[in-house]
Amino acid sequence: MLSNLTIRLATPADAFAIAALSRAEIEHGLPWAWREPRVRRAIADPDINAIVLGPPGAVAAFGLMYYADDDAHLLLFAVHPARRRQGVGTALLQWLEAAARAAGARRIRVEARMDNVAARSFYNEHGYQEGAIVRALYSGRLDGVKLEKWLCSVG
Repeated sequence: MLSNLTIRLATPADAFAIAALSRAEIEHGLPWAWREPRVRRAIADPDINAIVLGPPGAVAAFGLMYYADDDAHLLLFAVHPARRRQGVGTALLQWLEAAARAAGARRIRVEARMDNVAARSFYNEHGYQEGAIVRALYSGRLDGVKLEKWLCSVG
């Protein structure tokens, strides 16, 4: 049930919770790249939308979207395991897509670990197309898949 959660812009107070969720759900088995200081910098970056779902200290999900030219790049996106299959990820992704459209982005790009079938399926269900497979994309160890979604017609 989403009625008790609000999508909001992340604040520096959310950096630790975002970093911890990234470590547990995205970066497990890899060197920890998105530690609290890096997340704080992303939150402060005017070219990044950093959003969370849930109150400070109890972040249920987050997304970090970077904008450059007419593209958006979903840098990080995670939902706490206890909140999956409840529409939380969909709500967050729809918010980010609407923000990208408003910013004039023509497409959104994202990468997923090759072995993360759940994430790849989630993005596929939301209109993201798998493209290139990149060998050793993650820390030179794990393969990744590049996905993209066009927000407007090409041509």
